[in-house]
Amino acid sequence: MAAWPLFRRHDRTRWIGLTLVSLLFYGWWDWRFLFLLVGSGAIDFVAALQLERFPAQRRWWLSISIITNIGVLAGFKYLGFGIDTLALVFDIPPQQRSWSQEIILPVGISFYTFQSLSYTIDVYRGRLRALRDTWHFFAYLAMFPQLVAGPIVRATDLIPQLATPGHFNPDNRWWGTRVAAWGYLKKVVVADNLAPIVNDAFASTPELGLGWWLVAALFAMQIYCDFSGYSDIACGIARWMGYQFPQNFRHPYAAAGPREFWSRWHITLSTWFRDYVYIPLGGSRQNEGRTIANQFFTMVISGLWHGANWTFVAWGAFHGALLVLERLVRRGETAPYQGWARLPIVCLTFLAVLVGWVLFRAESIHQAGVIMGQMFSPALGSLQSLALPSLWMATAVLAVGAVHHLAVTRWGLPHLARWPIPIQFTVVLGGLLATVFLRGPGGDFIYFQF
Repeated sequence: MAAWPLFRRHDRTRWIGLTLVSLLFYGWWDWRFLFLLVGSGAIDFVAALQLERFPAQRRWWLSISIITNIGVLAGFKYLGFGIDTLALVFDIPPQQRSWSQEIILPVGISFYTFQSLSYTIDVYRGRLRALRDTWHFFAYLAMFPQLVAGPIVRATDLIPQLATPGHFNPDNRWWGTRVAAWGYLKKVVVADNLAPIVNDAFASTPELGLGWWLVAALFAMQIYCDFSGYSDIACGIARWMGYQFPQNFRHPYAAAGPREFWSRWHITLSTWFRDYVYIPLGGSRQNEGRTIANQFFTMVISGLWHGANWTFVAWGAFHGALLVLERLVRRGETAPYQGWARLPIVCLTFLAVLVGWVLFRAESIHQAGVIMGQMFSPALGSLQSLALPSLWMATAVLAVGAVHHLAVTRWGLPHLARWPIPIQFTVVLGGLLATVFLRGPGGDFIYFQF
């Protein structure tokens, strides 16, 4: 970051410097997986060039790119899951499949795989010219702020930006500082303080009865602040450097309906699946039955993308069923709810999302079933088994969510730049001090495991 003003000025120094620093950043975790990142990227770089050089063989080169990327992703992420599933069917002893448990999942593999795939697919579709400079390509693929947990930046968005020195000016640097500080605050103050409470609950599955709704709400706040916090940090660093990443979250818990929720949550992934899976399957251009099948299948694949566990498949299927139900009830109407009719739909959507988060967070389908059985039982249960010194933490978390929503939508937080500089500085400094003195016990970002 300190050297950026020097090597950003010229194309070659900018691309080489950004690539080498990004590879150092990723290799600091485990240098061995640099070969995987560079190798799969090199195949896509060559495949894109061949797509343009040999138009008659375009499908073959695109197939090589897709098969390589999906194959590597499946090998590291889903091989053990597949073997364990087969073991249940064919009764394979544990000692004969123990090697599959030793496979290390490269951090961020799902993110950079999809980012690389978007490049070759967009070249195939004629939306982007294949790059001739290897450093330019790897500066895009390995750019460190979003490399390991998104947002997923399309080649058509970032590659043209990297062809310029970027808008490295005081306004962008201050904007980036504010957003990154806000991301750190969400991660280490809110998400990391909630993590022990949620982890203890799912580790022991206590008899909480209706209290599981509270645990689900705490996890909803934890995963939102954890993941959107990372996205804020990535977007802030990129803007500091003079580049702009797409928005990844837009107040998802204020959504009225499943469709709107997925237009607000992990936006870059939702749009990726829409453009590269749902639409190629036929989208909504065919009959109603085929459209519903496409929608449901896309959500199941999205769930599987999140992890090699049947809980993620069930989570994707659950949200797919919600989208299908909404489509049938609204008969294809896409206009958002307005006025007072919106409030009950927002509440119902949030409750449905909480049920989905139980599937997402549970260790197994069985545990998810036990928890949901308690959630929909009339028993109140006891919250004393939670790692809560009192209910003030739950109240504080919900208050943070409410204040955050109001701050952004009503009080003009996006227009913080219009406030007097002393107030801006005080707000940012207060957030940074909170990350130091009010931080939780710490831990990896949740989406590092995907």
